[in-house]
Amino acid sequence: MAAARPRLLYVTDLAYPARGRRYGDEDVFLTSRLREEADLALCHPRDAAALLDAFDAVVVRNSGPVLAHQEAYEAFRDRAVRHGTPVYNPLHGRADMAGKQYLLDLFAEGHPVIPTVDSAADLHLLPEADAYVVKPKLGADSLGLAIVPADRLPDLADGRTLVQPRIDFAHEISFYYVDHDFQYALYAPDPERRWELTPYQPTVSELEFAQGFIDWNTLDHGIQRVDACRAPDGGLLLVELEDLNPYLSLDALDEPVRDAFVDALKRSLRHFLATTG
Repeated sequence: MAAARPRLLYVTDLAYPARGRRYGDEDVFLTSRLREEADLALCHPRDAAALLDAFDAVVVRNSGPVLAHQEAYEAFRDRAVRHGTPVYNPLHGRADMAGKQYLLDLFAEGHPVIPTVDSAADLHLLPEADAYVVKPKLGADSLGLAIVPADRLPDLADGRTLVQPRIDFAHEISFYYVDHDFQYALYAPDPERRWELTPYQPTVSELEFAQGFIDWNTLDHGIQRVDACRAPDGGLLLVELEDLNPYLSLDALDEPVRDAFVDALKRSLRHFLATTG
């Protein structure tokens, strides 16, 4: 008798509007491939808490910024933890999944991140710049982001915002991982068109840079994206470590690379279900 197929609840907002990106198309593709080995249903993030009990595990993918459904997300997390429902990515991520505090912590520990502080008392730790970026600690997708001169910072650095120097970077590079394994990299040659990505072949030192943040995040399973910028001195600085629902830009990949990513995801989910079920 054939073994029962796992039942997966796949959380996504197929209608989420994103400039230059089609979240829905990516999840339609991924679910079409995951159905090859699991019984699967899609739901909006607002419905996840009410539905998760009927499934063996929950996969959170392109569900949009949590700010848009904060209460529903917290209810989902609480119910999943209370009922012991496995969630992929696991809910103990230390990066964006837990807010932006990690940028402050990594900077304070001397890691190669964009200098970041959140209080007027720490403004002296930032390098001098023509302008500064101020954004809410709980922000996402540039919501609430402002670019201001230095003389406005003392009033804005109130513990609820992040303050960073505005860096004239050459381009951004994103490194994509399944579990702790590198899959591919993409970059945006034009900083003003960050959504237009093309494949990038990272160097050994660049992979070591990205791997360091993956190792720091202690997630045994899951999809993560390391976003970095090329600083004026040629080095890389971390912009974001996305461990909740990173968009994957699969449409920018050649078919063999895309297929290899899907195969890696399937292996990861199989192992995740075997160790958490």
